[in-house]
Amino acid sequence: MIALLQRVSEASVSIQGECVGRIARGLMVLLCAEKGDTQKEAEALLAKMLAYRVFPDADGKMNLNLAQISGGLLLVPQFTLAADTRSGTRPSFTPAAAPDLARELFSYTVDRARALHSVVETGRFGADMQVSLINDGPVTFWLQVAPAV
Repeated sequence: MIALLQRVSEASVSIQGECVGRIARGLMVLLCAEKGDTQKEAEALLAKMLAYRVFPDADGKMNLNLAQISGGLLLVPQFTLAADTRSGTRPSFTPAAAPDLARELFSYTVDRARALHSVVETGRFGADMQVSLINDGPVTFWLQVAPAV
């Protein structure tokens, strides 16, 4: 699974003009399931996201995680993170999980995140979403947990 984390001062996701998820300071995460991913990869990626130290401490060093700053988590499904861009000028999405599996893993990740963290908002799987954010820093990280072979 892939997660693109962005440290934000605020972020929101809207569908047809209606805000469906909004957070203040925290992490906006684009989330993608790839072929071969299971709940095991979702758990490992979520654990890493929640523990990742990307927020500044009193000395300005990135030493604090999401819980330590009482931040929000906005999870947005995004299959295009699995794009294969190695050839041509049109991406291939063959590395992405099939829609049914991707939907299941996104829902699982959201449910687990809500069990582990107090402020979790989401986009909607399969919807045409408009995402707005103020990237704080900017700070952006690519996390990936590959299925065990």
